[in-house]
Amino acid sequence: MSAPYPDGSPGLLSKPKMPKLANGLPSIVYAQASPRSIGGTSLFEAGAITARTAQAVQSEPRIVDRAAQQLREAGFTVFQDTPPERGVRELAPQATLNISGPPDLYERAFGCSLEAEERPVLKENQREDLATFVECPQTDMPGLIDTADTDFADVLEGVALEEPRYFFATAMAPSAAYWHLDVPGDVSLGCNADKAHRMGVTGTGVKVVMTDSGHFDHPFFSARGYRVQRPVVLGPGATAPADDESGHGTAESANIFAIAPDADFTMVKMSFFNTIGAFNAAVALNPHIISNSWGSNKRRPQQISAADQALAAAVAVAVAAGITVVFSAGNGQFGFPGQHPDVISAGGVFLTPDGTLRASDYASGFASEIFIGRNSPDLCGLVGMQPRAAYILLPVQPNDDIDRDLAGSHHPNGDETRADDGWAAISGTSAAAPQIAGVCALVKQANPQLTPKQVRGILRSTARDVAAGHCINRDGMGHAAVPGPDLATGTGLVDAHAAVVAAQQP
Repeated sequence: MSAPYPDGSPGLLSKPKMPKLANGLPSIVYAQASPRSIGGTSLFEAGAITARTAQAVQSEPRIVDRAAQQLREAGFTVFQDTPPERGVRELAPQATLNISGPPDLYERAFGCSLEAEERPVLKENQREDLATFVECPQTDMPGLIDTADTDFADVLEGVALEEPRYFFATAMAPSAAYWHLDVPGDVSLGCNADKAHRMGVTGTGVKVVMTDSGHFDHPFFSARGYRVQRPVVLGPGATAPADDESGHGTAESANIFAIAPDADFTMVKMSFFNTIGAFNAAVALNPHIISNSWGSNKRRPQQISAADQALAAAVAVAVAAGITVVFSAGNGQFGFPGQHPDVISAGGVFLTPDGTLRASDYASGFASEIFIGRNSPDLCGLVGMQPRAAYILLPVQPNDDIDRDLAGSHHPNGDETRADDGWAAISGTSAAAPQIAGVCALVKQANPQLTPKQVRGILRSTARDVAAGHCINRDGMGHAAVPGPDLATGTGLVDAHAAVVAAQQP
């Protein structure tokens, strides 16, 4: 039987259900505790945090160590990651400490009260639903616990309560009756990576980490000799490293290898109650690139929570450390942190059977109201069209959620295959992010000295212009693709060969 969503309703790409107490609160609450920032301004009062300002919200290691010790003494579990091979540091490598504990521990330690709130969210497959958020009614910022008048005041400036985030994907099965792409060949060709491969640029020596649902040892990967680190790295709170119960992570990683077949790949399996913890676990591996096909729907500044601020800080610290970070723009969502100024924001372009290009009407495109002047996406990968964006045939763990839940029904309501065949067609900007991450790997091999900002600039300047179609038709979106940069596709479809050639120029 498939695992339910956190709210208990069954569905595709389902996640484990956190047990709840009688008051509706989860039995274990994950959070990000922010040690006092070196810049003197709290992370939660710092406004938009980018790589340029990331140092100000980092902390001295001695303060981090004191905070971690005090939190452990209070009874919290503290997940503290230290990146390898970084040597002596003046600042801690991440802006927050990932902690967990039962709700009453937070209430006792911080003198606060916690409440469960049901709020509307946009889940996978563009499904409107409700999800449980943990709130502290004593503070104005959503999800923030104030530590000013507590025993932690000397070491902590606040605690951000984690909140739900979702895959930016959809699932459908292959069928000879409808147009779809195969991996690795069709995706490589569509993103113009074949020419880069023939130049000898295949991602060799580049470390790519993905944060997702896990990675199953599917024959697709071993038969082609792809470099997949085993066992999977477990993010804080995640379990079962050999399994990908959803299938999402396994499937989307095939998009990376279609573009960068010789990249060194590591999966960080997320607990979906602790996504910031998983992202920081990826940063701790000190990779060149991190690919993320998930996020939340945040359109306006007042929707930004303490957890969002902590996630933005984690992204900024990673990029300031030289890591190129890719996030999906969303499928109707105002993707956060896909709209963060430091990430490469991945949108969608549809490659038709006759080879022409048009904006995917399944993918998001918008001008950010949170980061003024920031447009999302930057550029696009290959993404299908409405109603299901069933487009790329990808490997999954046999009998996982995607494989099983879509079996036995005709397209577009099912995959017309067995529940244990280990293949499904999925798309959305979840697929675009790893495709673009793969091109980043090629670019970093071609020129290892490039900064994340320079990598993004090369990808944007070399993308294939798209001047037909429109992005998803939602309030604040529905933009048309026109000649030149636009809100539907950014600068167009990623062009791996052109990006590699540009990266090699003196």
